Amino acid sequence: MTVTTEFQDRVSAWEEEFLSEDATRSYPALRARPEPDSPLRTPFQRDRDRIVHSKSFRRLKHKTQVFVAPEGDHYRTRLTHTLEACGIARTVARALGLNEDLTEAIGLGHDLGHPPFGHAGEATLDEALRANCGGIGFKHNLHSLRVVEVLERDGQGLNLTEQVRDGILNHTGPDVPATLEGRIVKLVDRVAYINHDIDDALRAGILRSEDLPSAEIELLGPTGSQRIDTLVRDIVDRSGPAGDIVQGEEIGMAMLRLRKFMFDRVYLGPAAQREHGRVDQAMRGLFLHYLQHPDELPRRDPGASDCQRVADYIAGMTDRYCIAKFTELTIPEESRF
Repeated sequence: MTVTTEFQDRVSAWEEEFLSEDATRSYPALRARPEPDSPLRTPFQRDRDRIVHSKSFRRLKHKTQVFVAPEGDHYRTRLTHTLEACGIARTVARALGLNEDLTEAIGLGHDLGHPPFGHAGEATLDEALRANCGGIGFKHNLHSLRVVEVLERDGQGLNLTEQVRDGILNHTGPDVPATLEGRIVKLVDRVAYINHDIDDALRAGILRSEDLPSAEIELLGPTGSQRIDTLVRDIVDRSGPAGDIVQGEEIGMAMLRLRKFMFDRVYLGPAAQREHGRVDQAMRGLFLHYLQHPDELPRRDPGASDCQRVADYIAGMTDRYCIAKFTELTIPEESRF
């Protein structure tokens, strides 16, 4: 018996004994391109490592979560959001006896396709594509899947398992992930960003504590950590008996009302709208430039249309790289000093 077979048998036996019958099993690996299993890591652990070692994952540290180029070291970035959401999701998976490795891989990969400048950047790229490319828009979950299937490794993709790709694709939007682990990430993504973004909005002075909706705060908790704990405990308590990933009606509705409050006051509020003009100018300017000069784009997917290649390039930019490229294209060199 080989080392690979011994490891696989040991993992499979442990999963049968300790995981819920509804948990996703680690074997067999379902990949678009079959490959030998690792002798030391499950297929989902390999997916996790491929994501963490990817270029798109490293760029998340310089992509906005909510605030554009915030002053201060303690605001969330797309990377810190990813890590925080992943940690919460693993807690839920462990409590429910589900596959932590699969949950972790989906959590780490779910936002790889986010463009620079957060919500404003995604809206601008979507509008630019619709206006100039025959109505084809931009959704970050679709692009996250494109990143791992096509763009990484110089056009070869990461060859992730089917379950991880499904979780990345369906972490947002109307469709439900095929696995319970994917459904954890879909729900916990909201749990994480709503509460973490409240912290950042308070730190930035956009919100004051007394601005927060009192009924929801009284029910869920006065601090971010307490609210997350309340929400996680509710998910675990309700999901076990339901055989699905669900919330109780009272807690779930309170979270949705808090989410609406954040969209009204923060994500689409006056401060965000002031930034949106600058974001729109930079990203739309780059989009039109590269659409007219496709020869300046990298060729990671030679079969893609010029519109797709422009979207790929801009979506992959960090905030500061996007600003630097826009400055390079629009401001004469002698005027930059």
